[in-house]
Amino acid sequence: MHALAAVDYVIILGYLALSLVAGVIMTKRAGLSLEHYFLGGRTLPWWVLGVAGMANWFDLTGTMMITSFLYMLGPRGLYVEFRGGAGLILIFMLAYTGKWHRRSGCMTGAEWMTYRFGEGKAAEVLRAMSALAGILLTVMMLAYLIRGASLFLGMFFPFPALYTTLAVVTVSTLFTMSAGFYGVVLTDLVQGVIILTASVIIAFLAWHMIPSTAGLAATAQAVTGNADWIDSLPVWRTEMPAGYEAYSLLMVVAGFYLLRNILGGAGTGADSRYFGAKSDRDCGLQSFQQGVMLMFRWPLMIGFAVMGIYLVHGLFPDPALIHQAADLIHAQYPNTTAPFWHDLTGSIMTSPQSHPAVFIAQLQALLGADWQGKLALVGYRGTVNPEQILPAVLLNMVPTGLKGLIVVAMFAAMMSCKNGLMNGASALFVKDIYQNFLRPRAANRELIIVSYASTLGIVIVGFYFGVVATSINTLWGWIVMSLSAGQIGPQVMRLYWWRCTAPGMICGTLLGILGAVGQRLYFPQLSEPMQLVVMTLISFGGTIVGSLLTAPTSREVLVNFYRTTRPFGWWAPLRAEFQGAARAAIDRENRDDIITLPFALLWLVTMLLLPMQLVIKSYAAFWCTLPLFLLALTGMYFFWWKPLMKNGPPAPSAGS
Repeated sequence: MHALAAVDYVIILGYLALSLVAGVIMTKRAGLSLEHYFLGGRTLPWWVLGVAGMANWFDLTGTMMITSFLYMLGPRGLYVEFRGGAGLILIFMLAYTGKWHRRSGCMTGAEWMTYRFGEGKAAEVLRAMSALAGILLTVMMLAYLIRGASLFLGMFFPFPALYTTLAVVTVSTLFTMSAGFYGVVLTDLVQGVIILTASVIIAFLAWHMIPSTAGLAATAQAVTGNADWIDSLPVWRTEMPAGYEAYSLLMVVAGFYLLRNILGGAGTGADSRYFGAKSDRDCGLQSFQQGVMLMFRWPLMIGFAVMGIYLVHGLFPDPALIHQAADLIHAQYPNTTAPFWHDLTGSIMTSPQSHPAVFIAQLQALLGADWQGKLALVGYRGTVNPEQILPAVLLNMVPTGLKGLIVVAMFAAMMSCKNGLMNGASALFVKDIYQNFLRPRAANRELIIVSYASTLGIVIVGFYFGVVATSINTLWGWIVMSLSAGQIGPQVMRLYWWRCTAPGMICGTLLGILGAVGQRLYFPQLSEPMQLVVMTLISFGGTIVGSLLTAPTSREVLVNFYRTTRPFGWWAPLRAEFQGAARAAIDRENRDDIITLPFALLWLVTMLLLPMQLVIKSYAAFWCTLPLFLLALTGMYFFWWKPLMKNGPPAPSAGS
């Protein structure tokens, strides 16, 4: 087994120690006020916020999961990751939802509800409910991240995966608690450099390993059974291994996920990076930067997938060995369930002396001298576990020293995403629940202490759910297609429909949460497309019916919202309040924002495909994709970049 060497451990421990030191250094500045703690005082430049945004897209668990789909499908794995990993909702924040939220002057998405619906009782209830919904979503996202971290860390340290994960999570939690948003952004800058460096290294190693496109295609087919592994165009149906059959109808799956991104993206933007931006222009620039930097994630992952194919091909020339090894483990430990399979195999790999000697001898006889390295890839179902490809490649194919750097990059990805989530969820609790409802006159010191406690509590609950999760893929699917889909209706209608009311949003939000939780408890096998359809209809239906059955939001509040936000959609009664130059300016801005969307979508998808095609030496596909990318850039230049670089229209007054 190619375990980590002393130099690798030194690199990893040095990184964790520096993270704690950075947190201590930033504690004083973060403690100046809630605005400093949660938004960096609204003084951070756009490129810093952009790096922070990139780091939030670059999580460890997602990187492992997307690598698994690229391993199974090649570049076509991108279409499965339309469900979230491709970051398609970013195009909406780039075009307009980021600046729409910045214009409110709010600190959190829950506080924004008061800006949109006023100070009434229903609006306050909605604010609290929105905060709780955001905290719930964060808890489940943390569970997803922690589950992936346990799969990763269990393969590199001679301790139980649960304890290793707990140690890393503790370090990152202490850092976020002490440093706030300043610390999150500071480390994101450093972590971003580490991550991008790792991306280039892994992509080059994979590219250098490929003898030719035809050679890679033949090896990939032998390992995965996919005859079209190097192709980039989506197909109607593709072969998938056991446990992933739901993705066989690739175009149907991609279409559903694209629809989910369009619906969900239309309601995005309530993010610390946009609330903390200095201008509309900064919102657009940081979104563009996030997209460009997100591109580097994909050559990293396709690189791991390529190396994984060659690794599996070398380790298991006879695939039957994988099934026999799984049967042997099941016979020795018949009560082991899927959630704890990787904890068990990790323990067998790193501490074989803790298991029966006869059992270890049988494994060694079956898998050979390098049985520990091979065992990492044995899945619960008796097949190669694609979710373990990334750590297995690191364990077996990356040289000492460089291995420590890549592990640190994966740590950085986990900590960046996790820290941003914790900071945002803590802001929801402190600002929208504790200060707004419980202690309106609380001093700054008290609020900072409460933020520490809330961060700790959120992480503890997330850690628990992460430990009991069965699969990072199924957990992510439920989060995206059920839990967050149950919030699409109210999140969209609040921005585009003047008649949407606070009681209507309460109804849609509550029904969406209850529906998602009920589905998870009573219908866990419901397919992801059906989860999306059912939860979206529930949330839209609840919001529309609840709004129509209650009185409209006060005219004064609506006029203020429309004047400052300047949205498009069903706003006819408010549009009439603005005439002449003010009306023309709003219409021109709305038109450019809408036209930008299809160009931005094409830009992002082709930008993610291009580097993957280069890594696998599919140069013919690269030259076919490049003109589409250039077309998208041309459209964005005229409808997004040029208006962005001009001074935005001033907020018009009613009747002007």
